[in-house]
Amino acid sequence: MPTLETLLIFAALSLGLAATPGPNMLYLVSRSLAQGVGAGMISLIGCQCGSLVIMLCAAAGITAALFAIPYAWDVLRIGGAAYLAFLAWQCLRPGGQPIFAARPMPREPASRLFGVGFATAALNPKVAIFYVAVLPPFIDPARGDVFLQGIALGAVQIAIAIIFDGLLILGAAGVSRFLSENPAWMAAQRWILGGALALIALKLATESRA
Repeated sequence: MPTLETLLIFAALSLGLAATPGPNMLYLVSRSLAQGVGAGMISLIGCQCGSLVIMLCAAAGITAALFAIPYAWDVLRIGGAAYLAFLAWQCLRPGGQPIFAARPMPREPASRLFGVGFATAALNPKVAIFYVAVLPPFIDPARGDVFLQGIALGAVQIAIAIIFDGLLILGAAGVSRFLSENPAWMAAQRWILGGALALIALKLATESRA
């Protein structure tokens, strides 16, 4: 099994992944603001079940095999970059709304909240690329079963995501209230998030296969 040092370093990288804006964060925050903490938590369960599927595929080598197929990696990479660029434009365009801005959304039943959360995470290129690019270097064949090491590391990432996103859901309403009462912070948050999304999209689009 991985050493404690390996687990701690991987946990730090997982925290960085959780703190990076992406489809999961956008969905969880918007749903929490529109329908409350309970809806956000159900959506979170769906998201992490989707991440669990990706993690199991990566641990078994399925995701790596997909990336070995000609053009498959480029399709996922460019598609993910285009989606992130679209999210950035939503923030930066005139009249754009920041991630923590309250917006009208229809109330959804628990089954749909879970299903959309699951699909959002399962189709999230950021999570897939994280597992394919970051997970393998932390696996040491000399320390036992490679699959079990992948499971252990993946469990760390999912645990970090649950804690971070759970706190985000609980604090979404408070942060939204603060930003609505402080227009300068609202504008700054919108531009910072939009710029971050644009940079991530550019990095993903220009990233080499190697």
